[in-house]
Amino acid sequence: MVLLLLASTTSWKVEKHFCMGHLIDIAFFSSAQDCGMAMNMDSNRSNESENSCCSNEIIVIDGQDDLKLAINDLDLEQQLFLVTFTSSYIDLFIGLKEQVVPNEQYPPPLLVKDIYVLDQVFLI
Repeated sequence: MVLLLLASTTSWKVEKHFCMGHLIDIAFFSSAQDCGMAMNMDSNRSNESENSCCSNEIIVIDGQDDLKLAINDLDLEQQLFLVTFTSSYIDLFIGLKEQVVPNEQYPPPLLVKDIYVLDQVFLI
């Protein structure tokens, strides 16, 4: 449960650097290193993006920010289910003081005939 909470609240970032259509570097949670073939910085930005042989692909998955959940936010059916499930789950771990035998007061049936001998079934 903790791992699920950690994975859902963490922001994920994957950055890929391509040079001439080939994947050069992949970085998780940081910036990918370039291949060293950067264009001159004094040319204007639009001209650089058209003539550049390199490209970056960035995938960002934002984590969940609001984790405050109050019991008042749940409706009556959800509260009832939560209380019932919790109490029945806790009762699973409570042991009994003594072993309960449900047919303790009833005697076993009387054997009138030996069934194994009548049917001639013998264990060998």
